[in-house]
Amino acid sequence: MTTWPVARDLLPADADHATLVGRVWLPAGGEPAFAGPAVVALRGDDVLDVSTAFPTVRALTETPDPAAAVGAALDAGLGVRIAGLDELVANTPPETRDPSKPWLLSPIDLHVVKAAGVTFPVSMLERVIEERARGDQDAAATIRRDILDTIGGSLDDLKPGSDEAAALKALLLERGWWSQYLEVGIGPDAEVFTKAPVLATVGTSVDVGVHPASQWNNPEPEIVLVVSSDGRIVGASLGNDVNLRDVEGRSALLLGKAKDNNASASVGPFVRLFDDGYSLDDLRASVVSLTIDGADGYRLEGTSELARISRDPADLVAQVVGVHHQYPDGFVLYLGTMFAPVDDRDVPGRGFTHHDHDLVRIAEPRLGALVNRVRSTADAEPWTFGIDALYRSLAARGLLR
Repeated sequence: MTTWPVARDLLPADADHATLVGRVWLPAGGEPAFAGPAVVALRGDDVLDVSTAFPTVRALTETPDPAAAVGAALDAGLGVRIAGLDELVANTPPETRDPSKPWLLSPIDLHVVKAAGVTFPVSMLERVIEERARGDQDAAATIRRDILDTIGGSLDDLKPGSDEAAALKALLLERGWWSQYLEVGIGPDAEVFTKAPVLATVGTSVDVGVHPASQWNNPEPEIVLVVSSDGRIVGASLGNDVNLRDVEGRSALLLGKAKDNNASASVGPFVRLFDDGYSLDDLRASVVSLTIDGADGYRLEGTSELARISRDPADLVAQVVGVHHQYPDGFVLYLGTMFAPVDDRDVPGRGFTHHDHDLVRIAEPRLGALVNRVRSTADAEPWTFGIDALYRSLAARGLLR
């Protein structure tokens, strides 16, 4: 049996001073009479339903000051206690869940799910290696050495789109090492793609999916920005942008197959809204930690410092939304990861890949911890609750105005 986290393991270190919101599934029967997701806020150990004020998280994040709006709703008595957080967390894992009681969901709903790739130098190099290896793990170690010898140093201080980046591009072209991944890694335009359909993300304490066709894959621990329709960054969460290295390595045109699969995008445990105690500058200082514990006793640990990102979070958001593209319901944006495991797990020279039942913990002191178990996408809970179902549920519960 998987050892799932308890409530205190998921919360930020300063949870008592944080504005934390999310979603909870309310089963049918009693009050409410119809099943569906509720928007919730945390106060202490209490999880409070604020759906009468904000029927969707999208509705909340579109307010001028979401953190203040939540505080005002709670102060006005609009929050109805669902349960203690410990009860909800305990009832969230699918294999032990009591479907007659509420459980935690992904904290986002109608936001478009976007992701930025190749935003850290180390992950950029690994994408180049995947491309050169054509998904062949055995070739990766040799190619990695050759590329590092060609570059002749670190790319940590290289600003994408700069004159220095253009000079490096010219050098790599001359030596035959240029790549589409280097183009988005150090060129003027970021790689931004749609990670998952609206409402398809999963939350904490549930399975995260790896496509059964993949033999070379890894988690991607990331900060996830929450952005309103007018481009304001209003909060943040944690995410796992599961990566199929062999699939994307065969061809970048397989990005959709590599990235968008059942349960392959996790977000959570909550959204921390920006307020007087937590801002974008605080977010820029984030250090994300990753722990993988295998059922076979394997353990891997790593960290990812957001300060080492090659493009500032605000710059990435500006590349997503503007006069060139609108998002009426807002969006979330995975910021990319510097975590690219190269240590061997099974066969020497073949690096890391997931095993079924790996427990992946992604944590950041001020955002809490997102914990998922790795399963085949075919074995993870299927995604069945879409936009039509959401609005039928909201209508049945009298939450549409």
